[in-house]
Amino acid sequence: MSERIPNIGLEAQGIETRATLHWNRVTAQLTEMAVARGEGKLSADGPLVVETGRHTGRSAQDKFIVKDDETRDTVWWGKSNAAMEPAHFAALKADFFSALEDKDELFVQDLYGGSQPEHRVSVRVVTELAWHNLFIRTMLVRPAQSELRDFAAEYTIIDLPSFRADPARHGCRSETVIAVNMTEKLVLIGGTKYAGEMKKSVFGILNYLLPPTGVMPMHCSANMGADGSTAVFFGLSGTGKTTLSADPARTLIGDDEHGWSDTAVFNFEGGCYAKMIRLSRDAEPEIFATTKRFGTVLENVVMDPMTRQLDLDDNSLAENSRGAYPIDFIPNASADNMGGVPRNIVMLTADAYGVLPPIAKLTPEQAMYHFLSGYTARVAGTEIGVTEPDATFSTCFGAPFMPRHPSVYGNLLKERIAKGQVDCWLVNTGWTGGKYGVGLRMPIKVTRALLNAALDGSLNDATFRTDPYFGFRVPVAVAGVDPAMLDPRETWADKAAYDATAAKLVDLFVDNFAKFADHVDEEVRQAAPRTRQIA
Repeated sequence: MSERIPNIGLEAQGIETRATLHWNRVTAQLTEMAVARGEGKLSADGPLVVETGRHTGRSAQDKFIVKDDETRDTVWWGKSNAAMEPAHFAALKADFFSALEDKDELFVQDLYGGSQPEHRVSVRVVTELAWHNLFIRTMLVRPAQSELRDFAAEYTIIDLPSFRADPARHGCRSETVIAVNMTEKLVLIGGTKYAGEMKKSVFGILNYLLPPTGVMPMHCSANMGADGSTAVFFGLSGTGKTTLSADPARTLIGDDEHGWSDTAVFNFEGGCYAKMIRLSRDAEPEIFATTKRFGTVLENVVMDPMTRQLDLDDNSLAENSRGAYPIDFIPNASADNMGGVPRNIVMLTADAYGVLPPIAKLTPEQAMYHFLSGYTARVAGTEIGVTEPDATFSTCFGAPFMPRHPSVYGNLLKERIAKGQVDCWLVNTGWTGGKYGVGLRMPIKVTRALLNAALDGSLNDATFRTDPYFGFRVPVAVAGVDPAMLDPRETWADKAAYDATAAKLVDLFVDNFAKFADHVDEEVRQAAPRTRQIA
């Protein structure tokens, strides 16, 4: 074990503690310790099953960035990036470090955020839970054992679910806090057992650091074909980003967070973090297989206490049940988590209004418009009788993780699309034949057939029509796909209802984009959808 203990200890972070330190423990050790400590249980097939308690997802309203000389003029302050005063962070840090002094055990992992060496950051993660340490070891990029001895962390994350923040003393909203200090290169996470906060903190750090270097950070999945052609898939949760990138005919680069440099698309992570609820063995066989493997961590998945068999359809613990697994659990994953610069960009949306076509080709200006819009529409909540979809706009398909102004990322994307002559596509994985409650969910076989045609280049030779509302080009016919499905208006029994719904969606887009209008050029403003003039 000694070879995994670095020469530079926690004193480099200013941490003093009487705790027994478990340095860079491996998967089997951390799993054993998590079970022995009562943090989780093994399922019948090997994964570690844990519960996160009341926080089953990110606590977006409890995340703060310290507003100081480093960030005052570089962060896009607002709903997604709330400010914390340096004095409040100082008090929070003092209380965190005091809490560390009294711990009996702590778990430390030295890891990288980013697979391309010249664009990665070194991160030290200190946790009080063994399973949190296993999670982050699974999700980030692991150094070679030979690198651990002299590992020097640039950034530090401390995760203490038992910590309770004091809003008056710490300048936060509740007992839960995620505080990021870019000057001190320190992230403090307290009051939540949801492990995804750690990985998203690293994503946020890279999203802040990379744009000034010309590297485009992306909330996307990515894969590549047999010819080496790379495709990236932008999309919010529930749009199919993880599912569609895990294609047995293509090599997986990663499922969530990437950078686009001059030479590569590179995964920020070394693992995948997939939704487990109602996972299908038939539709998602590669991901389903990870639920049968030792080394997978399953969050809030219901398990029979006697047989230890999983019930992936049971959402009684959480709708957002998740699985974290090493990327090499996917049989055709990239060995180095990298691929070439993209030839195709796919923007995924689950349009619950049933208005958007299953696929459309975008100009660079339309691509920037839809990237800044970051649209999807979730189905209605659980209230009986409520069937109206809920439109969601998350700029850059990841607003909570983007510290800089969205135009910084949008302009980077537009420049890279133009430089690489990249084909851009909008793909609707949502509803067809009517809105949610009337129509049906887009069949995944149709989506895959359309994607295959786009990614192999054959769709470029199709005959296209121009959508009267959104102005993008839509194929008229694609082999293996019912032509009626390519024109959403034709799938609606009530054409007037389609027109009214489409006009409503256009208005939602236009209203949302108003805040970006002064930050983009006229060509992008002209890419906005328009209400159709019916003769």
